[in-house]
Amino acid sequence: MAMEDVEYAVFEWRGRDIALVPPAALAGLDDAALLRALFAPEDLSAASSLLTRDRKRTFLRLRPLDFARLRAALGAHAACPVRVAFEEYPLLSWQPEATVTARPYQDAALVAWRAAGYRGVVVLPTGAGKTVVGTLAIADLGLWTLVVVPTIDLLRQWRAALAQTLGCEGAQIGIFGGGLHEVQPITVVTYESAQLHPELLRRFGLLIFDECHHLPAPSYRQIAEGAAAAYRLGLSATPERADMEHQALGQLIGPEVYRRAPEELSAARYLAAYDERRLEVTLADEERTRYDAARATYLDYVRRRRLVIASPADFQRKVLWASARDPEARDAMLAWREARRLSLNAPAKLGLLEELCARHRDERVLIFSEFNSLVEEVSRRFCMPQITYKTPAEERRLILERFRSGQYTKLVTGRVLNEGVDIPDCGVAVIVSGTATRREYVQRLGRVLRPKAARAILYELVTADTTEERVAERRREER
Repeated sequence: MAMEDVEYAVFEWRGRDIALVPPAALAGLDDAALLRALFAPEDLSAASSLLTRDRKRTFLRLRPLDFARLRAALGAHAACPVRVAFEEYPLLSWQPEATVTARPYQDAALVAWRAAGYRGVVVLPTGAGKTVVGTLAIADLGLWTLVVVPTIDLLRQWRAALAQTLGCEGAQIGIFGGGLHEVQPITVVTYESAQLHPELLRRFGLLIFDECHHLPAPSYRQIAEGAAAAYRLGLSATPERADMEHQALGQLIGPEVYRRAPEELSAARYLAAYDERRLEVTLADEERTRYDAARATYLDYVRRRRLVIASPADFQRKVLWASARDPEARDAMLAWREARRLSLNAPAKLGLLEELCARHRDERVLIFSEFNSLVEEVSRRFCMPQITYKTPAEERRLILERFRSGQYTKLVTGRVLNEGVDIPDCGVAVIVSGTATRREYVQRLGRVLRPKAARAILYELVTADTTEERVAERRREER
């Protein structure tokens, strides 16, 4: 039979989805018969759940995320030849080579990812060189690569790092986001821009998701679902999410393939040796009375309604959302907030913070608070610069430059510097108030872990006999 007479099953883009167009000889079959003709019996169940017949019944529709799986199943059955009407593995026009000497754990992470079929999540602490793992992946595959990052700051940081570690010009690496729309064979894009421009996803053979714990968010998961690329790498210091949606990373990127903890890399001297010191303060009598009353109001509501609050998601669903329509739930929610504010913002913490700043007078100290109101109070009281989400970009850049140069030795901030910003190295961090999440704690610890001769210190100020103390204990037990 001449090649032009061969009937193919064809994969092609149709809007945001991919279409599987069956050979003309099979097109008239009903859904069940068509699937039986195309797929082996062991793949029928999966295929039927991933494919839907178009309304005109001329093709089968699938999510781009499922393309690689269905492509492999269809090819393995060999009922008919398969043709893909787009480039599955777009090669770079040059052979990239990593110019950086990888550390043993970075090489091990690449080997584990490769063994998992070039899919999966690598977990390394802040400061351990996750960007290098991304560089190794690009050099290993040599494919058009899209790096997805959570912030505009990281666009330029990744481009600079890749240009240096791959030995290429920065102009060869595109930036898509923050007003720029540069598409190059290696492109760095924000999660927001990738979600807004799904057509961009079709051009790349390798996807790298930095801070991949953001990906399971309802809007951002569309990025992974809307891309056909089989090869995917997730990078994070702390992939776990309080809402447990990190479990979706296995489907969106691949399984966790490699993990090293801060204490492991510190012991091996790849990160700074460090100490964690928890310092307790107590509430004044009047504050204690208000705290106990607020907690009693909240706990009374939980008991009377026989609620089980075992996770942040439980609290959101059973108390926070209920407060919009139930006055008693609203009273309980406000009481919970008041107790939390009193414990996290205990005035005694400011006195202790003053002692720590004096103790580390000549060292760079980074101070974190959960509440921006406390950030502003610390800034006013101690005449130190502050960075919050309200700080203009240029002012933030100047503050960080002066902190790096030593012109400023103290800096107070909120959540905005937890991740996604290249913070100058410092040896001391103080958490005046934090959340229950292990992720946030590890992110803040990572800010003092860059290799250095002196031991780094992370102080955590905790109000005794409050929920803050119990949260700190529970977080330590999760290690």
